[in-house]
Amino acid sequence: MKLYITIFVMVLLLLIAFAFGSQNDQLITLNYLVAKTTMPVAMAVSIFTGLGFILGLVFMLLINLLKPLKRKQNKG
Repeated sequence: MKLYITIFVMVLLLLIAFAFGSQNDQLITLNYLVAKTTMPVAMAVSIFTGLGFILGLVFMLLINLLKPLKRKQNKG
């Protein structure tokens, strides 16, 4: 049940971020090390929010997968 609540809250925050981004149609310029690109604020917010969400899920899954291994090491 806790997992469902967490996923619901995360999806809700993601939707709020997308709604915020859709209200901002101004263009911004992103400077990379070797390139530069211009995109709407909505696209930048969506990309970076989505990347943060995915990275958070990956790290959460890694931590949860490593917990049983640590328990086995502590027992043995």
